[in-house]
This record gives sequence, structure tokens and C-alpha cells, in this order.
Amino acid sequence: MSTDFEVVVPHLADAEELASVHVQAWREAYAELLPEHFYDDAARESRQVMWSGRLSEEDARERFRVARREGRIVGFVAHGPAADHQGHPPVRNEQLYALYVLSSCYGHGVGQALLDQALSERPAQLWVAKGNARARRFYEKNGFTADGTEQVDPDLDGLVEIRMVR
Repeated sequence: MSTDFEVVVPHLADAEELASVHVQAWREAYAELLPEHFYDDAARESRQVMWSGRLSEEDARERFRVARREGRIVGFVAHGPAADHQGHPPVRNEQLYALYVLSSCYGHGVGQALLDQALSERPAQLWVAKGNARARRFYEKNGFTADGTEQVDPDLDGLVEIRMVR
């Protein structure tokens, strides 16, 4: 696989493709952690509505980036001001809300490029599935450490998440 890719601002017209990538990346990252209904057609349709809304927001150009390889989206990142999460107040001003890359691009620098575009070296927080060892190692490599806060997310069928900060 070529390592050629670019990180760019997504457009509203990318919502459908972003939804497909989002669901596929979730399937690849969480297949052992979440049930099938998180990856079905209804999930894809829901994600398309979500992305259409988010890409229409005034600050979308600042908050979202996609990685494209040969014209196709292969990953995305979302970041912004930190917010309360399931009753846990933020401990940093900025938060990484999502970073997903298709497994065919693992190890090719796509995730790193997306993270660098989103946060550079700034302090931030994020929530990650406790059982997603690959993601946790990636964030640790980038200076994030678990701060001891964890929660069970009822919106994700009881998935346990941990907060990481730098």
C-alpha cells in the first residue's frame, strides 16, 4: 500500500462517505467490544445524518479533518473545546473527540498526521475504550496517560471508557 495521503478539511458533500468510513472503522476497532447493531445500515444512516449536521456547523473547518488516499477518505479526526462527559467535568481545555483510521492504513502514519493536525503538541483530553489496547498505545506514544477516571457508557452498551490526558 502506498503511504501517500493528504489531510484536508471535509465538505458537506463528504457526509455519506464519512459515515461509511466511520462505521467501518468502528467495526474494525470495536468488533470484539460492541454488538453488530453498531455497524449495520441503520448505524450508517444515523452517522450520515450526524456528519451532515456536524459539517454544517459554523466551526466545522476548525474542528474536523479527513485523510484522503487516492481521493478516498481513509480516516478522520474531530476535536474542540473540552466538555462534560457522562458527568465527568473536563480537566483540559481541549478534547480529542474522535480519531479513526481504516485498518488498511494502520501503521502508515495516517493516524499520526490526523492527530498532529488536530492538536499538535497542545494539552488535551480524550476518552478511549478501555479494551482498545491498540488505541491506548497510540495515545500513550503521543504523551497521553490515563488519569484514573473511567466510566461505563450506557450509549455504547456498557462499554468501559477511560480518560487520557496530556
